[in-house]
Amino acid sequence: MKIMSNTLFVGIDISSQTIAVYFMDQTGKGPKNSIELNNDLMDATLLVEHILTYADTIKADGVKIGMESTSDYALHLHHFLASVPDLEPLSPQIYVLNPAIVNGFKKTLTFRQKTDDLDAKLIADCVRFGRVEPTKIPDPRYPALQRLTRYRFQLVQSLTNEKNRALHLVYLKFSSYRSDKLFSDTFGKASTSILESFSVEEISAMPMEDLVKFICENGNNRLKDPEAIASKLQVLARRAYRLNPDISDSIELTLSMSLENIRFMESQVTRIDKEIARQLRAFRQTLDTIPGIGPTLSACIVSEIGDISRFHNDAALAKFAGLVWTRYQSGSFDAQNTSLAKCGNAYLRYYLVEAANSLRVHNEEFKAFYQKKYNEVTKHQHKRALVLTARKFVRLVYAMLSKGQIYNGGGAGLK
Repeated sequence: MKIMSNTLFVGIDISSQTIAVYFMDQTGKGPKNSIELNNDLMDATLLVEHILTYADTIKADGVKIGMESTSDYALHLHHFLASVPDLEPLSPQIYVLNPAIVNGFKKTLTFRQKTDDLDAKLIADCVRFGRVEPTKIPDPRYPALQRLTRYRFQLVQSLTNEKNRALHLVYLKFSSYRSDKLFSDTFGKASTSILESFSVEEISAMPMEDLVKFICENGNNRLKDPEAIASKLQVLARRAYRLNPDISDSIELTLSMSLENIRFMESQVTRIDKEIARQLRAFRQTLDTIPGIGPTLSACIVSEIGDISRFHNDAALAKFAGLVWTRYQSGSFDAQNTSLAKCGNAYLRYYLVEAANSLRVHNEEFKAFYQKKYNEVTKHQHKRALVLTARKFVRLVYAMLSKGQIYNGGGAGLK
């Protein structure tokens, strides 16, 4: 390995349109002001020239470049600087830093104002002090899959919100409507066809034969007892409140539009799930051999973890996901009740907890563990047991991704 006798430290405060760049030598000295450039390809090339010029000025034979991981603003510059041939003689190391690390480092210093110029200097200083690891360019398959899974996450959240809005409108239109007594899914074809096609008055006055026929046609002739459904539907319609026609028209329109949105978003979820499953096949993973963990949830977990080799053990992976507990100790006192740190990757933590919720239903080993933890306390039983089950699941995830083995449900769960 090349021993560096003099290193140039570069701090970059980055936004969507501009970057502020500060140069610093090993003693912490640098120019009075930072350089401001555009965050684009042309000025990224200019930045390389500035780095080479300043490195030559201080006779540096190595360069360490730091920038904050702010949204996706650092993505293009990170890839560019890591691959540009002109910097290779300086053996560049690039650090894409968690903003929490930079903020924590800032608190160790005396009062500082918040400007791009000072932030660039702070980042360079943070890298100079060390205790941070260089950031490698990830396998492009991981960020590609992550874009899909994160978009799916947002899409499902939007779908849930839209369904809640639609249920409110359903209540206003048909106050006594109880889909649990009629259809298995409020937003299934048979249920939504009834809600969109008829008013409460029309349902209650409709001949029974016509209503049964309509339900059969829109239920694809799969409903067990359409006559009973039609009878209950008319009973509920007679018990429903009647609305003023002006209000009714507005509700009819907004409900129809909301149901259209739901159908569209459901089709989008189906479409993206197919693409996620297709891309997942390119990965060497066996998580979907675990009962209760399907390809979509496997893809979500894999995309957030990335290359499992960057974690030394399952504890490091748990810390990355934020499934760690704070410790408060002073003198002879050591607190027993501690809270979840909730740091790290919020997406991965959410997926692991969702996986634990599925495992407690479909997996006997995890079901027994969940129940044991549930019975240990009298407060927050479900939430605590679920998070502890997720932490146990992290050990299995780490072992399976590291060894490439499939799940067999016995012992360590590996085969």
